[in-house]
Amino acid sequence: MHFEELAWGRTGFGDELFFGALNTIAIAFAAFAVGLALGQLGAVSKIYGGPVARFIAGFYTTVFRAVPELVLIFILFYAGTRGISTVSQALGFGPAQVNEMMAAILVLGVVQGAYATEVIRGAIQAIPQGQIEAARAYGMSGAQVFRRIIVPAMLPLALPGLTNLWLIVIKDTALISVVGGSPELAQATKKAAGFTKHYFLFYLAAGAIYLAINLGSNPIVSYIERKLRRGQAKLT
Repeated sequence: MHFEELAWGRTGFGDELFFGALNTIAIAFAAFAVGLALGQLGAVSKIYGGPVARFIAGFYTTVFRAVPELVLIFILFYAGTRGISTVSQALGFGPAQVNEMMAAILVLGVVQGAYATEVIRGAIQAIPQGQIEAARAYGMSGAQVFRRIIVPAMLPLALPGLTNLWLIVIKDTALISVVGGSPELAQATKKAAGFTKHYFLFYLAAGAIYLAINLGSNPIVSYIERKLRRGQAKLT
């Protein structure tokens, strides 16, 4: 093993892997936030929306959960960037240069949103209807019921599923390396391994870094869960 190639600075690629890991976390966090927003919109559309909203949300979740993620990433990345460039040219601005990191965030966020929709929908439907009916009886508007009753009651129920989605999106950032040059961990590992030809060493190191990121997320998730479940009875 040529562990000296993992050193920091000119003698190794340790700094490239480190900054790649930071970019992986940044991309994953931003994509998770986009997916969470889309998931809330999709869940509300499925439960409370009209026929058109329910159809659109159902089509979105069905397609994006049925088609393999790598295929979706290829379609969204190339179709999305080409579409933006086409619109830019039509408006007279010339070909548009799409930021690859932003494209990665949006692509992963759209894929995440389909899964988040079902997680949040299930959590909302698990809330006792008596709580919602009582809030309406007190004269709360639909927005107030959602903000004051549904969201606080839904979050603890949705957290286990959303935690799984967070772990998945960290791993899915590696898929972006096959379509673009977004400077995340998998791309940095690919470049380092290709330059040194020591593929086993660098991919082993990358696997250890992904594992460390996921393990490091566990205390944060546990802290958030304790905060969300504060005042609730513990199951024994």
